[in-house]
Amino acid sequence: MAFTAQDVKTLREMTNVGMMDCKKALQACDGDMDKAVDWLREKGLAKAAKKAGRIAAEGMAYADVINGVGVVVEVNCETDFCAKSDLFRAFVKDIAQAVAEQNPADVDALKQCKYPGKELTVEETMPEKVMSIGENLQLRRFVRYANPTNVAYVHAGGTHGVLVNLAVEGGIDATEIGKNVAMQIAAMNPKFWDKSLVPQADIDHELSVQVALMENDPKMASKPAAVKEKIAAGKINAFYKENCLLQQEFVRSDLFQGSVEGYIADAAKKLGGSVKFVDAVHFIKGEGIEKREEDFAAEVAAQMNMGK
Repeated sequence: MAFTAQDVKTLREMTNVGMMDCKKALQACDGDMDKAVDWLREKGLAKAAKKAGRIAAEGMAYADVINGVGVVVEVNCETDFCAKSDLFRAFVKDIAQAVAEQNPADVDALKQCKYPGKELTVEETMPEKVMSIGENLQLRRFVRYANPTNVAYVHAGGTHGVLVNLAVEGGIDATEIGKNVAMQIAAMNPKFWDKSLVPQADIDHELSVQVALMENDPKMASKPAAVKEKIAAGKINAFYKENCLLQQEFVRSDLFQGSVEGYIADAAKKLGGSVKFVDAVHFIKGEGIEKREEDFAAEVAAQMNMGK
């Protein structure tokens, strides 16, 4: 399988490993991105790959709570200049309001919703908005939580939109708790909310990577296979702490030192109630949308050729 300079760039972004090592990994794995990530990890060059790959589209990820209903939406446009304009941001907030109030099943159903303050549908209003805003607009995705308690967080003006759903008892205000959890999600981008949600296949894969890592370590290679497997099993907790929200180290160490689930329990107890994490949504603006980056790719290709 052939690979391109863009593939090298993507692998570098996913693993934080140098460009030439990424090239070697792709060569060794015949261009297979997932195998290349494992190859780098087994050589001790990388940790687990980041979830995000090619994130390039413009627009806004926006979260809000409207009359108790939690909503997170992503709307895309063509340029960063447009994404920062008041007209575009007002349009995104109107879309969030339509989702909250009319509960569409999907994006197609959203287009048939009434646009807030108008008799026209969202779809019928879109041409007018494209004309006034001046760029092509795309309604990409949304999630809606009707059950309380919902807490919304928007990071950096719309690069991240996070919606956290909590079960709250004792009549306490859990807004600050939800906001801090949402900020943790935006900062750390966990792959799973809780260790109980990690598929067994992922655990088995992690164990195999840890064993391979020891086999490539001169100090560990001679140890019996059973010993390696036991050591690998002991490292699964570290995997949980890196990849699972509730087991992660809480980033606001000024408030609490320990795991996120520990913070939630401690903060709720101090308020005189209880709070349980139920679910969350994390939208990253442009996640998974590829945009042409010809100049950078050409630069990477040139450097790759120099390293041959």
